[in-house]
Amino acid sequence: MKKKHWLSLFFLGFAGQLAWAVENQFFNTFMYDRIIPQPLYISIMVAASAVTATLTSIIMGAYSDRIAKRRPFLLFGYLVWGVSIWVVPMAELVRVPVLAAWTLIVLDCVMTFFGSTAFDANYNAYLTDITDMKNRGKAQGIFTLSLWLAMLVVYGSSGPIIEQAGYLAFFLVVGGLVFVFGLAGGLMVEDTGSVPDTSGKGTFARIRETFGSGFIRGNRDFFLVLLGISLWGMAFNIFFPYLLIYLKHYLRIPMEESTLLIFIAILGGGLIASLPGGMLADRLGRKRVSVIAIFLEAGALFAFAFAAELIALAAFSVVWIGAQTLWTIASGAWSKDYYPDDRRGEFSGYMTLFYVAFTMIPGPLIGSLVIESYGIRAQIDGRDGIIPTPQIFFVAAGMILLTLIPVLMAHDRSREEA
Repeated sequence: MKKKHWLSLFFLGFAGQLAWAVENQFFNTFMYDRIIPQPLYISIMVAASAVTATLTSIIMGAYSDRIAKRRPFLLFGYLVWGVSIWVVPMAELVRVPVLAAWTLIVLDCVMTFFGSTAFDANYNAYLTDITDMKNRGKAQGIFTLSLWLAMLVVYGSSGPIIEQAGYLAFFLVVGGLVFVFGLAGGLMVEDTGSVPDTSGKGTFARIRETFGSGFIRGNRDFFLVLLGISLWGMAFNIFFPYLLIYLKHYLRIPMEESTLLIFIAILGGGLIASLPGGMLADRLGRKRVSVIAIFLEAGALFAFAFAAELIALAAFSVVWIGAQTLWTIASGAWSKDYYPDDRRGEFSGYMTLFYVAFTMIPGPLIGSLVIESYGIRAQIDGRDGIIPTPQIFFVAAGMILLTLIPVLMAHDRSREEA
């Protein structure tokens, strides 16, 4: 691989993860703090965004496969994505809380359309295009490094910016960074590795073909890995959308300290583990690293639920973020090992189906139900609200262990090739 390919993976990964970190966490806190403090609207917004992301990534991924081009979608998609982040906080201008909540949900879906076109469909396909099984783990490690670095930037800056300048300033800064890094990375992209379609079939005809008889049986291992990814993501989304709310309102840790806590955990468990995790996935194989990650994650989440002091919270956060890093690298490379050469964009869409829709719809809903059942009713800024309690981490830890079932059933193609 050329040096500029590695740089393009990092810049585009960093820009995309900046956008998703804000969307997955701070759109939720913006909804809760500035619009309406009800977990139900957060779960609706997450679910609507997940459906949008899935449909967009499958359709736009299949289209980019058909024309065998990634660069236009990456270059222009990221630019519009950055601009769309600037528009989201305008929902606060709507004075009726319920109507403002639905306005925010619609704006989030618009932003997600551009993000999924650029990132979910085309970035993942592009990574697969320019790698093979010998270096895909390393490339996935760079992608995961960009993920945690983006979250480090977001959590390191969000507290001070939001407290001193408000959500609008924060979203303007992040949207600008997505625009700049997306432009830099997009200009380095070369269309290489994808197989052009010579059948003359349209995008939807190509999609329909994949649902013919024997499709799932013929891609058994791919779908077993995706099932594992789905179970893990579902568990992660039981607690993660409510994490800052839990720290701020249940443990009564101020926003600046909460974001500092996550900053430290990402630095220790995310950044440091990313590149070694990628090399480990290439050397030991995807399955072995995945199993290690499952046990580490479940244990750390269970322990996190009992922690109350900042030191203990930080220590257990380092472990569960480190395990998340290992899992993201191993499962991401594992799934890409099974992408067909002529359908990498489309299969990136199916990855999104399992990684986003099957996780971000049920996960937050389960979390919301747990909070409804075990949460603490309270007045938050003069409005009725429900505060999350440690039960969300117990439920998440139990679901993480279910991930073992499909992981142990799937074959590890990287080990077979070795």
